[in-house]
Parts: sequence; C-alpha cells; structure tokens
Amino acid sequence: MLSLSTLRIAWRNLGRNLKRTLLVAGAIAIGQFAFLGTSALMHGYGEQFFNSATGPMLGHAQVHAYDWRDDRSMDLTLDDVDGLLADIRSDPNVMNASARIYAPVMAALTEDGFMGVVVGVDPVTESHKAGLLPVDGMGDLLGEHRIMVGAGFAERHDLKPGMEIAVIGQDIDGSIASDLYIVRDVMWSAVEIIHGLGIVMSLDDAQELLMMPGQAHEIVIHTSDRELIDETVVRLSQLPSLADLEILSWDELAPFVVTMATMVDWFAYIVLIVVFIAAAASVANTMLMSTFERTHEFGMLLSLGCSPGRLSMMIAIEAAILGLLGVAIGTAVGIAFVAATSESGLNYAALGGSDEYEVAFQGMQFSLLIYPKIYAKDIVIAVSAILATSLIAVVWPIMRIVRLRPVEAMRS
Repeated sequence: MLSLSTLRIAWRNLGRNLKRTLLVAGAIAIGQFAFLGTSALMHGYGEQFFNSATGPMLGHAQVHAYDWRDDRSMDLTLDDVDGLLADIRSDPNVMNASARIYAPVMAALTEDGFMGVVVGVDPVTESHKAGLLPVDGMGDLLGEHRIMVGAGFAERHDLKPGMEIAVIGQDIDGSIASDLYIVRDVMWSAVEIIHGLGIVMSLDDAQELLMMPGQAHEIVIHTSDRELIDETVVRLSQLPSLADLEILSWDELAPFVVTMATMVDWFAYIVLIVVFIAAAASVANTMLMSTFERTHEFGMLLSLGCSPGRLSMMIAIEAAILGLLGVAIGTAVGIAFVAATSESGLNYAALGGSDEYEVAFQGMQFSLLIYPKIYAKDIVIAVSAILATSLIAVVWPIMRIVRLRPVEAMRS
C-alpha cells in the first residue's frame, strides 16, 4: 500500500545525487521528444501524402469502364455521364463527383508539332480545393475553345497566354479530330500528366473535339470523410447504373500510398522502441547504483522492522517519478516544437539544400513542406510506455533488496 511517507522518501532520495537524476531525466526527455517529434512529422508527412494522392489526381474513389485503366482506349467510355453523376451525387457521403476525358494528341504552334494530352474537365465540379482547378476563377478561363496548359508543358514548348495552338488527335471512331484553341493561362498542377503534358479544356469542348457527346473516361469521387470511403464504394457499386462499371477506392488505385503509410507507422514505432531501450538502461543503471550506494541504509531500515516490500515500493516509486519527470519535460518540448512548426511547416527540401518544394512520384507532385501534427494518443502511448519501462527496469535492483540480510547489509 502506497503511503505518503514512502512517496516523500522516494522524492527526497532522487535529490541525493541531483546531477545523476537530472542526467537520466534529461536522457528520457530527449527520447520522449524524439518520439513525439518523429510521430508529429510522420503524421504530417502521411497526411500530406494522402492529400496529394487523393486530391486532384485520384480522388477518394473512381469509376471507369472495365479495362480502361489498363488500355486507355478511347472507346472504353462511360455513357450517359450526366445520369451516372446524378446517381453518384445522390449518395449522402459523396461531397463531389467530376467527369473527365483523357486523350493523347499532337499540338502545334506553327508547322512543328509536339505531344500533349487533352484533359477534359467540368469547370464547375473541378473548382474546389481537391479538384484539378483549385484556384478561384480558373474554371472561368475554360470553354468556347479556350484552354489552359501545364506549367512544365508551357515552359518546354514556349507556350504563353494569348497564343493559338492547333490540337490534332483521334476521335472515338478512329477519325481525325482537330481544332484551334486559345491559351488563356499557364497552370501549375500536382498531377504530373497535366504539369508536363496537359492541355486542359472544358468537358464540353473535349466531347466536341473527340466526338464523345454525353461520354467520359473517368468519374472522380470525393467523400465528406476519409473514414466513409469504403462504405461509400460498396454502396455505389450496388447502384444498377454502375453495375457494369469498375468502382475502385483510392487504396486500390494507388497501393503504394498504403505501403508508404504503413512504413511511416513502423518508423514511429521503431523510434519508440529505441526510446524504451534508452529509458530502461538509464533508469536501471541509476536505480542499481543507488541501491549499491544505500546498502548500509537499507540494512538499518530492515533491522528496524521495515519490510522488503516497502523498500521495493520505494525504489519503484523513485523509478516512476524519474521516468515521469523525464517524460513530462520531453512532452512539453515536443508540444512546443509542434506548436512552433504546425502553421509554418518544415520544408524537407530546404533541409536537404534544395529550392524545390515538390517531388514527382507515380504521376503526382508531392509537397515537401510538411506540417507536423501531434495526437493525444501519441502522448498517452509514450507516457504509458516510459512508465512501464521504468518499472520493469527496477526489477533487478528490487531483487537485490529482497535478498539483503540486515546484518550483512549494515557491514557494507
């Protein structure tokens, strides 16, 4: 039974060798800060990765004709797109649904042509934070043979607003499709195909060019909550109008993102294990040294009737206080670190000496500006783990106390 006197004695004993106590508490604090800081960065990185992957390119789910993702054949289309969109948007969990068209084409300013990809989008439904047109007013630039081109595409071919370009491709029937368009603006996009090859036009213009009235190649869906994605996909797949179509969630579309998220979680746990080992070694060493130094004192207490159980309790309390002191300092520093960087973010590229803010991977641009996030569960896990580790670390010193004989101990 824990008594107030035992608690006072344990606290006083930690002050006997203040330098050693502070060193151990400091080591635990550094470990705690390392875990919380790493977890916060990994959470921020994971969220950034998820948002980049499921934002403008993939969405939370997609609808296609079967085999379109493998073949990208022009004739594997979704028919009656307006009806499909109406059915999809009727689901209470669907926040947004957009139809898109993709078609490889040749573009030319003069006689020399260059490869590009027409991306037909609905200016209204793509004008949101996770859409292909996230900047206010971008949708107004499309339509009536007005287009935007990707920044990398424009730089490579010296395209500027106001220029007229010819677009030549193949329509859905295999015939030649061609028309003239005015470049209204150059756009940056996180989607690599748009950044490097994109000729972005309104869905109506793309349907007219490619002879695809009421058709599209893809419908991109965003749900109101990422936790609702799977159940939404299941419910949509049961709609009669979608029965013969392929409906895939983001993790099926981009399994590499799931792999990256798993790696992020494991990395944080590896750091936590390292912290456990460091904490256990520090506390065990301190408590063992303290036990050896106070052997004479323990012998006197035992001879005066103090039970080995109470002495063991005192040592355990000292270890717990030492662990909690270190973890409290580390937690405070970790929270301060996250508070200082959660708004401004940390630019991984700058830390590596680069001026680039994005990196291309699997057809997407991922931002290297990470916003650390800390969750209450991280603190609870770390505090519980350090406390448990501290108590486990005193098993050896406690076993020595239990084996002490009062007379022999007083002679040491």
